Amino acid sequence: MWFLFAFLSALFAALTSILAKVGIDGVNSNLATAVRTVVVVVMAWGMVFLTHAQSGLRDISRKSWCFLILSGLATGASWLCYYRALQIGDASKVVPVDKLSVVLTLVFAFLFLHETFTVKSLAGCILIAAGTFVMVI
Repeated sequence: MWFLFAFLSALFAALTSILAKVGIDGVNSNLATAVRTVVVVVMAWGMVFLTHAQSGLRDISRKSWCFLILSGLATGASWLCYYRALQIGDASKVVPVDKLSVVLTLVFAFLFLHETFTVKSLAGCILIAAGTFVMVI
């Protein structure tokens, strides 16, 4: 089941890139990011209330609050940079560079979460990085 959700995430991320590239034309990239963020916030809270998950707010630990806030700040910084890059660059070049996040995530997961880094992981990282390089030059 995780694969289905991961694939849907990739599908929606691809749609996000194309829709954003069209929608950002003539719009300040920071303003466009803010509009997108409001939509995401409304949608996320809508799902919380739809699934009756709001009662879990009081159960969130201090550590989880800190890391969720830091994650939110990283997301915001990512979106601001992504929209600016989309505004001034081609989607076909911006998106592959953005997807280097896969490589960085694997490295960070190894360094900070002590997840296993296998020969397969290394090969995948090298191939993704090489593919990005080929697509961007």
